Amino acid sequence: MSGLFTDYMTPVLLELEVLWIICSICIILIIVALIVTVHYHKRKFSKIRFNNHKNLKVGIFHPYCNAGGGGERVLWVALEALQKRYPSAQFYIYTGDISVAEHDILMNVKNVMNIDIQENITFIYLKNRSWIEASKYPCFTLLGQALGSMYLGFEALQLVVPDIMIDTIGLTFAMVIFKYIGGCRTGSYIHYPVITKEMTKRVSNRETAFNNSGRIARSPLLTFGKIIYYKFLAMMYSCMGKFSDITIVNSTFTLEHLSALWNTPLHLVYPPCDIRCLKEIKKSNKPKNIRILSVAQFRPEKNHALQLQSLYELREIVAEEIFERITLVLIGSCRNAEDESRVKDLKDLSKYLSLDHNVQFRVNVTFNELLREFEDAFIGIHTMQDEHFGISIVEQMAAGLIVVAHKSGGPLLDIIETCEGSRLGFLAFTPQDYSYCLNYIINAEEDEINAIRGRARSSVDRFSSEKFCDEFLRAIDPLFKYN
Repeated sequence: MSGLFTDYMTPVLLELEVLWIICSICIILIIVALIVTVHYHKRKFSKIRFNNHKNLKVGIFHPYCNAGGGGERVLWVALEALQKRYPSAQFYIYTGDISVAEHDILMNVKNVMNIDIQENITFIYLKNRSWIEASKYPCFTLLGQALGSMYLGFEALQLVVPDIMIDTIGLTFAMVIFKYIGGCRTGSYIHYPVITKEMTKRVSNRETAFNNSGRIARSPLLTFGKIIYYKFLAMMYSCMGKFSDITIVNSTFTLEHLSALWNTPLHLVYPPCDIRCLKEIKKSNKPKNIRILSVAQFRPEKNHALQLQSLYELREIVAEEIFERITLVLIGSCRNAEDESRVKDLKDLSKYLSLDHNVQFRVNVTFNELLREFEDAFIGIHTMQDEHFGISIVEQMAAGLIVVAHKSGGPLLDIIETCEGSRLGFLAFTPQDYSYCLNYIINAEEDEINAIRGRARSSVDRFSSEKFCDEFLRAIDPLFKYN
């Protein structure tokens, strides 16, 4: 019997051995092909740079340059500052907004952000931006986006090879492409860490969130697998950070988390907030009609649903005649069809909660329209958990709004002081917390409101665009000292 078994297994083992040899040869060939390809393109890009040495070429990598959010404000204010400091340099904006003409992008920057950009820039259109979008990766989304950013970075180099590449959107994994293959001097402005210990902790605690589905939270096995995945991603993220010659972070929150992951110097430069014209807005006594203003892109992490839930809870604790005079105004930009669908879902939720008469949605408004909303609003609200900074919060404070923000991230660590006597605003966590703060503000005495408003307006000078330009240029200047 054993002889028959041996006779049967021998060819099977031989087949497995042959299969293993074939697989090993294929893996070796793939590695060799990859090494040859990398070295080929390194020499190719180096030759291109050597042959085009007349003017300094500065690339700014920002695939969503037309999105109109806080990250885009950093891009355009930084570009404006660099143009003034280095007028002879040629600037390239790498964007995935292939359906928008250059002139329209610059007009949008003027209309939405009130920033005038010199037209001595060139837009480099990237056709494969979808490779960094979350919708492309139903599973392992962060890893997929990381690898996708490397692919998008390679596409960018194929089009124009700059001397300096500055990433202003936070696609850190692309730095290895720009630095190692492209031979560029590299700089990064990081808005938020891709992975944090808090994210791993929430998965470990099996909390359901927008980036941790209920199916995973309910399964111990899937939870364990995701923890291992997050730790691997954190290790890779730390390695990629070393390919950025100069790394700037936007807040204490981001600084603390990246310091825990990266063993590299970090520069803290608060993002630019357009506070000058907002501080000129006149605010009188508490208005009869109370407008609560939210300014945030319609992205899932901004958690607009929490604002609607908070308004629902507020209705339970204020008199009906007061609630009838309350309006929540949600202002934000939509980057794509997903964001537009999200707005529709929020409108449906407001109807479900019977709030549709107390809620307004305003999408992609101009700068002048936004100013009018700041003038009319009494309270500002922001609900993103672990908001890395919060430009819109600073803008609301500068405009004289009394702000209620999430008790985490930038609002907690950098922006809002809540001690009595030095209060700049309010911090909340749950819908009940928010409703309590809103109710308190509505019923507060005029003197208290004016005191909070005055302190808040005085505090925002440290976040001005002028302050940003000075600190940003001081941090990034070493990249330009080779020329």
